[in-house]
Amino acid sequence: MHLSLILITIITISMQEGAFMGRILWYAAVTWDYIRQMLPGILLTAAVFFAVRPWRKKRLVRLELTSSPRREAALLLFAAFCAGLAALTLFPSGFWETFLRIGLSPEGEKRLAVLFPRVEFLAAVRRINWIPSFLLGKTLGAWSAYMVLANTLIFLPVGFFPALLWRQGSCRRSILAGLFASGSIEFLQLFVGRATDVDDVILNTAGAFLGWLFYLLSARLAPQFTRTFQVEVRHGRETGDPKPAPGTGAGQL
Repeated sequence: MHLSLILITIITISMQEGAFMGRILWYAAVTWDYIRQMLPGILLTAAVFFAVRPWRKKRLVRLELTSSPRREAALLLFAAFCAGLAALTLFPSGFWETFLRIGLSPEGEKRLAVLFPRVEFLAAVRRINWIPSFLLGKTLGAWSAYMVLANTLIFLPVGFFPALLWRQGSCRRSILAGLFASGSIEFLQLFVGRATDVDDVILNTAGAFLGWLFYLLSARLAPQFTRTFQVEVRHGRETGDPKPAPGTGAGQL
C-alpha cells in the first residue's frame, strides 16, 4: 500500500514537472521567435553605428568630450534594441519570415505585395481594444500571462538606458518616454494590420518605469560605476553646469 502511494506520488510529480518544463520550453521558443524578428533591425543598426563611429569620434574631439568604450557599448546596445523593437512591432505579423521566403523564390518580386496587405484604417480603429483586460482581474491563460510579462520586460531598456547614458534622467522622463514610444507604436500598428491594445500601452509604460527603478538602484549601489557610462570631458567629468569652464565640463550628446 505504501509502495503504491509512493509510486503514484512519483508519477504525479513527474507529470507536473514535465508539464512545467514543457511550458518553459514553449515560452523559450516564442521568445526566440520574437528575437529572430528583431535581428534585421539589430544587425542593420550595428552596421550603421560602426560606419558613423569615425565621424562621431571627430565630433567628440571638437566638443572636447570623450566617450568610454563601456559607454559606446551601452549606446550600441540601446540603439540596436530600439531598431530591433521597431522591426518587431512596426511591420506586419510574420513579415521577416515571409520576406525571406518570398525574396528567395523565383517569383519573389511579383509576390512582395503580400508583405504589406491592404488595411482598412477605419476598421482597424474600430478593432482597438480600449479596455485594459488584465487590470480587470480576468483569469490569465499561458499566452495572456506571457504577453503581460513580455510587454512589461521589453520596455525596461526604454526607462533604463536613457537615464544611464545621458544626464538629468528622471522618473517622469522615463515614464513619458515609455508612454510616447508605446503610444506611437500602437498608433502605427493601425496601418500594418497589427492589433492595437490599451493593455500594451499600460504594460510598456510600466516596463519603462521599472527600467528607471533599476537604474536608480544601480546608481545607489554603484554610483562610480554608473557614472562611467556618462560622457566625459578631457580633464574631469561633466559638472552639470550649462556653461562650464574650460576643462571642467561641456555639453552633452
